[in-house]
Amino acid sequence: MTRASGLSSEEAARRLAADGPNVLPRLARPSALRALVRQFTHLLALLLWVAAGLALLAGTPALAIAIVVVIVLNALFAFWQEHRADRSAERLRDLLPTETRVRRDGAQRTIDAAELVRGDVVLLRLGDRIAADMRLLEAHALTVDESMVTGESEAVHHEAGQTARAGTFVVQGDAEAEVTATGSGTTLAEISALARAATRPTSPLTLQLNRVVRVVAIIAVATGVGLGLAGLGIGLRPAEAFLFGVGVAVALVPEGLLPTVTLSLARGAQTMAEQQALVRRLDAVETLGATTFICTDKTGTLTQNKMSVVEAWTPRGVVTIDGAGYGPTATVSGPPDATALLPELAEAAVSCVTGRAVLRDGQWRPEGGPLDAAITALAHRSGWTEDLHQSIRRLPYTADRMMSSAVAAGRLSTLGAPESVFARCTDVPEAAHRELARMTARGQRVMAVAARDWPADTVTLGAESGLRLWGLLGLEDPPRPDVHEALEDCRTADIRVIMVTGDHPNTAEAIARQVGLLGPGGTVLGPGLPESDAELGALLDHPDGAVVARVTPADKLRITHVLQARGHVVAMTGDGVNDAPALREADVGVAMGLSGSDVAREAADLVLLDDHFGTIVAAVRLGRATFANARRFLTYHLTDNVAELAPFAAWALTGGQFPLAIGVLQVLALDIGTDLLPAIALGVEPPSARVMQGRTRTRTLIDRVLLWRAFGVLGPVEAVVSLAGFAAVLVAGGWTWGASVPPGLLAAASGTAFATIAVAQMANAFACRSETVPAWRLRLGGNRALLAAVGAELVLLVAFLGIPFVSALLGGSWPPLAAWAFPLLAAVLLVLADAGLKLLRSSLRRRAQPSPQPA
Repeated sequence: MTRASGLSSEEAARRLAADGPNVLPRLARPSALRALVRQFTHLLALLLWVAAGLALLAGTPALAIAIVVVIVLNALFAFWQEHRADRSAERLRDLLPTETRVRRDGAQRTIDAAELVRGDVVLLRLGDRIAADMRLLEAHALTVDESMVTGESEAVHHEAGQTARAGTFVVQGDAEAEVTATGSGTTLAEISALARAATRPTSPLTLQLNRVVRVVAIIAVATGVGLGLAGLGIGLRPAEAFLFGVGVAVALVPEGLLPTVTLSLARGAQTMAEQQALVRRLDAVETLGATTFICTDKTGTLTQNKMSVVEAWTPRGVVTIDGAGYGPTATVSGPPDATALLPELAEAAVSCVTGRAVLRDGQWRPEGGPLDAAITALAHRSGWTEDLHQSIRRLPYTADRMMSSAVAAGRLSTLGAPESVFARCTDVPEAAHRELARMTARGQRVMAVAARDWPADTVTLGAESGLRLWGLLGLEDPPRPDVHEALEDCRTADIRVIMVTGDHPNTAEAIARQVGLLGPGGTVLGPGLPESDAELGALLDHPDGAVVARVTPADKLRITHVLQARGHVVAMTGDGVNDAPALREADVGVAMGLSGSDVAREAADLVLLDDHFGTIVAAVRLGRATFANARRFLTYHLTDNVAELAPFAAWALTGGQFPLAIGVLQVLALDIGTDLLPAIALGVEPPSARVMQGRTRTRTLIDRVLLWRAFGVLGPVEAVVSLAGFAAVLVAGGWTWGASVPPGLLAAASGTAFATIAVAQMANAFACRSETVPAWRLRLGGNRALLAAVGAELVLLVAFLGIPFVSALLGGSWPPLAAWAFPLLAAVLLVLADAGLKLLRSSLRRRAQPSPQPA
């Protein structure tokens, strides 16, 4: 092979057969069947399956069928919500072009990129996507955008001998390159492997719900066994005692909890979407609320990614430019002598950039980098009207030189970092140093402009010397207007925030301090991280924040692991291909919807449709509200379980002398019929004003406070009043202790107990809206969904008791008129008892707080 001829077709075919096509390894798509089965087999669903089996064993097939219907409907709904499979590594394939130009058999050909092989000579032009890893043979002013692979926002200049990586693309110049690696051997494939290897951690909600299931299962089994043994002790036959114990255990299982959780998360996801945050996994809704650490990108997330030249210093004074966007209109003010120099200063600067600002669809938009567009806009605003991009010889920007130069009309112009340009100037006035310090102190990105006579039509590195400083340009990429408030909300909520970016450390630090992310004690890391995980964790987990610059994909993964090892729930933002592994590994992966790659969006749990950091914080607020709402409807469900259990306990402990107040089908009607809608409405309770005050993970989803409230106070109130109402109707109908009860009287008494529990639960729904505030102090219209749900519950109650065939099926009829006093009494007593408990807890908290020390 020679460079002139390239590979022969025969040799290319042989290498293609040996190495395989130039495609990324395919990631096995998750099985839809397996995803559906998972919805039927998680711990809460398994608990309901066991309950259904026990109900069938206990001779209540209707209850078993109803529980199975709940499981199936919930599984189908959850599967539909999460049907979009996670295909992040596979979407990396989309970064490879379908065709590329090569030299084969001595001629230029266009082939499918999958047919590239090692040794192929590829011809690269402006706009080409690089299809494999390549070594540059020749490079002519070649600049490559590597942001999607490295995270570096600045395009990188490449020389002959350097490597160009698959997945990047040419933004300037042309080149010839030899392919060195294809398919699975490329750098892009390594990132794909990281994405495939990354596994999502179990969400905090799943861990909490598993704990709830275990607690409920232990209580149900222990109570069922205990009451079954008690039944044996008072004379029940073994078979009767066993079936009774099974019935009690089933009654204690909250069948409505599973659909309530799923629908609550789905509603939270819908609300987040309305606030520009698209949730791709339901449990990510609550996980966001558990977040204790946010690793955020810089450009476009904390800032607007809209650069603008706001100041220009010249030796004759400072010019201020006040204009919006990239359009040609702006207010230019300053000393006349200084403003007179602005057009020539802008002309010199704009000759050194390749991007521009163009009018498209009625708006001025950047074509190329925002810095190039800002400088082009400056040229327009200064009155320069000639062709801004005439035929020019350029030296592109490189990281080592930190400047770019151009030759046109007998002059060499240079634009770059002030320290680099100053070093190549013959004289730099003291005023320039003062202005540089002033502008950088204001958070501006400063570029220096210098020039010299250069009659030649070519330009070399040696030409960038003996320059005369023409001026300084101060650019701003303004922070998003909500960033300061959002960061303050994070501090109030005890959420740490650090910046993780591929940008230069100085740029990252300046922006971090400007937006208030980095405090006096904060640290700036990169490139390179401490070898010790403990040391790295201590530097990152600092109350004054941290900045990590020049990160690699492996760095992001390591940062995630280190913070998780310190007990944090980590939200990681990202937009490039290189971010995909960390987005998958984090507790919550957050991708940019406007500027992000498809790969990042597919890897993430949450996609910001507006790229705003403030949207992350809004999503955290909704996630915390979802956690609080889960405690609300869990308290509501468990309270009902106590009232449902009490009739079985009373019947067993009296040896059947006291009749069974409600049956198993009535329990089902309460759990899935009357209770389900209010529980769902509690799941959409709006966030309280205090939801972002302090860290939420100091308590678990189910704790002693919740259990005491449900089992020790609210549940017993419902149980006692419902049994009292049942007994009162029996006694009023002539029943005496131990005597058999006529069916009509038993139905009326059972209907009274059923109505008492249902009405008490209506009051309980309002009491559960807050863990600290009495029901009557909450705004009635604050949760309109709850008002509608309670109204529907009332309608269902009337239907269950008033429609003859329904009441006959359930076993309870319409209560006597006087008996309705018991449901009303239960509602009032429950609200009062709840208020008393809240008052007691508030008093105890105040006493526990340390008294202020005298000055």
